[in-house]
Amino acid sequence: MTTVLGCIADDFTGATDLAGLLARSGVRVSLRIGVPPEAPADPAAFEVIALKSRTAPVDEAVAETRAALKWLQAAGARRFFWKYCSTFDSTAEGNIGPVAEALMADLGTDQTIYCPAFPENGRSIFMGNLFVGRQPLAESPMKDHPLTPMRDSNLMRLLEPQVTKPVGLADRLTVAQGPQALRAELDALKAQGVAHVVVDAVANEDLSVIAEACRDMMLMTGGSAVAMPLPALYLADGTLSADTPKAEAPTLGTGTIVLSGSCSAMTNKQVAVYSSRGVPAFQLDPLALAENGPKKALDWLARQDLDAAPLVYATANPESVRAAQEKLGVAGAGEIVEATLSACAVAARDRGARRVIVAGGETSGAVTKALGVTRLDIGTEIAPGVPWTYCYSGGHQIALTLKSGNFGSEKFFSDAQERLAS
Repeated sequence: MTTVLGCIADDFTGATDLAGLLARSGVRVSLRIGVPPEAPADPAAFEVIALKSRTAPVDEAVAETRAALKWLQAAGARRFFWKYCSTFDSTAEGNIGPVAEALMADLGTDQTIYCPAFPENGRSIFMGNLFVGRQPLAESPMKDHPLTPMRDSNLMRLLEPQVTKPVGLADRLTVAQGPQALRAELDALKAQGVAHVVVDAVANEDLSVIAEACRDMMLMTGGSAVAMPLPALYLADGTLSADTPKAEAPTLGTGTIVLSGSCSAMTNKQVAVYSSRGVPAFQLDPLALAENGPKKALDWLARQDLDAAPLVYATANPESVRAAQEKLGVAGAGEIVEATLSACAVAARDRGARRVIVAGGETSGAVTKALGVTRLDIGTEIAPGVPWTYCYSGGHQIALTLKSGNFGSEKFFSDAQERLAS
C-alpha cells in the first residue's frame, strides 16, 4: 500500500483528532508516535505522524517536522497536511508559521492555506477572526492557557510575525461561491505574491468547498476538520482505491484507567461530572508531588478495582494552576504532573488495564512515551475528533484514547467506555 496523504501533527491529541476524522471514511489510518527510526513498512493509505512540537523551540520543531516529511515521502506520499490546534495555539515566534514555511521550502511550493476551523467543536473563522463558540478566541478560556495564552483573535495578525512572506485572506463571501471561486481567489493572491492564506469557514459545507478547491495543493495546513472531506474526494477520483484495507477492532479486557492532566474549561467539567458518579478519584497536587514524589498516588491506584475505571487527575482551575507555576515554573509544574500520570498509566497496564483514557495534549505525549507506544491504528470515534486507538504496550494489546483538553461532551469519560463496549 502506498500512502496517499501524509500528515504531521504538532501534538499527540491533535494527531488522534486528525486520524479519527480521516478514519470516518472506513479506510485504515495509521498513527506513528514520533518519526519512525525505520524505513516505511506496511504503510496505510493515511499516515499521521504525531510530534510533540507545539511549544518546542522553533529550530527543534522545524527539524522534527522536516524529518517527518522525509519519512512520509519515503512512504509514497505526494500530498501533505500540517495539523495544528483548532485554537491556533502558538507563541509569537511560532511554531505554526515557521514549520509551514519549512515544509513549503522542502516541497518547492509557493502557497498554502491556514484553516483551523472545526464547526462540530465550535471553532469557526469569519473575516480572518477565530471564534470558540460565540466568543472571539481572545475572549475565550484560551486567553488563560498556561503554555500558549491566546490574546488576539485575528489569525492574520497572529501569523504575520511568524512568517517571512505575505499573508492574505480568502473570506467567507468567496468560500460561499464554491470551489472554483475559491481556487480563482487563491490563484489571484498567488499572483500578488501572497504565500500564506487564511481561509474562512463557519460550517461543514465550507470545509467541503475548501477541501475540493485545495485538494491538489502539495501542502495544506489547518485543524483536522478541513482534512475530513479529503478521503471521499480521493475515493471519487480513483486516487484512493475502493478496496483499500479497512480498520479492524480487537477484543480487549475491561480494566480501565482514566488520566487527566488538562486544565481546560471543558476538562474541568468532565472531571467534575465523572467524579460525581461516585467513581474512585485521586487528585494530584503539583506542589505535593514536587516535595514527596508520586508514591501516594501509586499506592492509592494499587488499591483500586480497575473494572471501576478509577480517575487520577491534575485538572484544576486557572488560579490553582498559576499558583503551582509560580512556585515550580510553568515547565516544571507540567513535567511533574506528566511524569506521575505516566507512572500511573504503566502501573495500571501492568495490573491489567487494557483501556486507557487520557485528557490533555502534553499528558498524552508523556503517557504514550511511557507506555512505549510507537504506532496506533485508529478505531471508533467517541466524539468529533476523538477516536479510540489500538496499539501494543508491554506485550499487551490495549485501547488508548488521547483527548485534546477542550474536546468532548461533559460526559466524555463515560461516553468513551460505553462506545468501546458497544
